[in-house]
Amino acid sequence: MSMQREAALYAEVVRRNPGEPEFHQAAHEVIHSLRPVLDARPELAEARLVERICEPERQLIFRVPWVDDSGVVRVNRGFRIEFNSALGPYKGGLRFHPSVNLGIVKFLGFEQIFKNALTGLGIGGGKGGSDFDPRGRSDAEVMRFCQSFMTELYRHLGAQTDVPAGDIGVGTREIGYLFGQYRRITNRWEAGVLTGKGLGWGGSAGRPQATGYGAVLFAAEMLRRRGEDLHGQQVLVSGSGNVAVHAAEKAIALGANVVTCSDSGGYVFDEKGLDVELLRQVKEVERGRVADYAERRGASAHYVPDGSVWDVPGEVALPCATQNELTEADARNLVGNGVKAVSEGANMPTTPEAMRLLREAGVAFGPGKAANAGGVATSALEMRQNAGRDPWSFERVERELEAIMRGIHDECAATAERYGAPDDYVLGANVAGFERVADAMLAQGVI
Repeated sequence: MSMQREAALYAEVVRRNPGEPEFHQAAHEVIHSLRPVLDARPELAEARLVERICEPERQLIFRVPWVDDSGVVRVNRGFRIEFNSALGPYKGGLRFHPSVNLGIVKFLGFEQIFKNALTGLGIGGGKGGSDFDPRGRSDAEVMRFCQSFMTELYRHLGAQTDVPAGDIGVGTREIGYLFGQYRRITNRWEAGVLTGKGLGWGGSAGRPQATGYGAVLFAAEMLRRRGEDLHGQQVLVSGSGNVAVHAAEKAIALGANVVTCSDSGGYVFDEKGLDVELLRQVKEVERGRVADYAERRGASAHYVPDGSVWDVPGEVALPCATQNELTEADARNLVGNGVKAVSEGANMPTTPEAMRLLREAGVAFGPGKAANAGGVATSALEMRQNAGRDPWSFERVERELEAIMRGIHDECAATAERYGAPDDYVLGANVAGFERVADAMLAQGVI
């Protein structure tokens, strides 16, 4: 594929999707990576597979009215992007956050296509959410919002059609309210229609841990390929939500020293290493801030308001907060401090400039569509358990997750080598995911 053809493909994406910079960024990265596979397999270009894969199969936008505890009517906007179902039912989380808009959801859904393909578990790509902010809202308000949201969305869902899960702002509480309303409306106990459910009513052991654990396992595989492991390495984690907490937990279990966490107010550097149980209590139970963690942790924890965790020296970086959090300046700091590996726990947390700098410096870089695929992989395992009404033990789920993450790493590495770019996990992930989806689309005709 010539540079002119690549530029034309990207220009068409921008023209058809104005004002959606996050989606443009995600599409540009993938299109740029596909040049070698399209040169080697011209039949994919002739069938316009790139153009087709960049266009969602269905885009849903809807009004979500609800009543707060004061009796005031509120109105939010709901989204569901059903991007690609060539490999299976649409699968991807729901995000409740004020920043959610069409471009954000589209970027997340686009990434989900390739991430889900890499798992090899027969799931398509989708994503959804709302600009509703659950922070500071009572359980009753969250319930009423979720019930209104599902009242519109339910008609588009089904275990063989579209299976949402959680994401930022959507945990077991929200999934419970959503599932209850789905069951109420449809009169069906269709456990496989939502994942991330509670253990007592169809959920999977290991699902809350899976995304964070998976990012650490991917980092460990990248280091293993270089003859190293995580034991004794100083690890930097950004964020303090579900992914960050469990990434820290898994890294510590593998012998690493995790020294940072963060939220929108600033970051904590803990010289003794993070106390994960205290962090979990502050963030998940009390819904507090990392500043509260630092205050209760004592002298070893230093809270830095408005700072960046990437200013702290470390050998392994796990960005687990949000998109574009790790900038070029941050990457320069990391490289200067001797970072060896970056494994993305969040979706697209590294800017293109930062990614380029890290890769040029020889840092092992695991892109989110590969490194954080553990969450959706375990969601697919939850669907399997639901279909067979056969709950698995935590140990079995963890074994499956380890095998899946090892398989994703090895496929990305092998694909990169096959196309002449050894250790380029970005190219490997994009091309391997694309080939799986493109082959299925080619086999199924122009639809």
